[in-house]
Amino acid sequence: MTQTSETVTWLTPAAYDKLRNELAHLTGPMRAEITQKIEAAREEGDLKENAGYHAAREEQGKMELRVRQLTQLLERAKVGEAPADSGVVAPGMIVTVAFGGDPDDTMVFLLGSREVAGDDDLDVYSPQSPLGRSIDGKKIGEDAQYELPNGKKASVRIIEVKPFTG
Repeated sequence: MTQTSETVTWLTPAAYDKLRNELAHLTGPMRAEITQKIEAAREEGDLKENAGYHAAREEQGKMELRVRQLTQLLERAKVGEAPADSGVVAPGMIVTVAFGGDPDDTMVFLLGSREVAGDDDLDVYSPQSPLGRSIDGKKIGEDAQYELPNGKKASVRIIEVKPFTG
């Protein structure tokens, strides 16, 4: 469950715990494992042509980036329950839209954060995306228009809105 503004991400207690556990693993056992890989590769000698060393350093860089992402996300997180089933599009809601008002051309997605959708096989759109911004606050039956990457305009009609219970 997310409710994301520019600075706040809204998470369910389960999602918060999952992300906190991932951060603990990365900063604990995973960090120690990568450090050992780097040390072992260093002992092999010439670092310029040491593929194992370079691979371990790259892995370390990716891990540290993820640590920074998780730290920032968790620092800004608000933990709570699912948003109310009000029929109004908001972060943390599963939204069904019809493109151009065509009831046969629909898409279902979570308006929120990929971090929360986790293992669910659900498309996720950020509330800051052009589509997300255009539908935020709309009610079932209302239309919204947004700009595509190619500069053209697209319109959608809100068909269904329900809380993500992930």
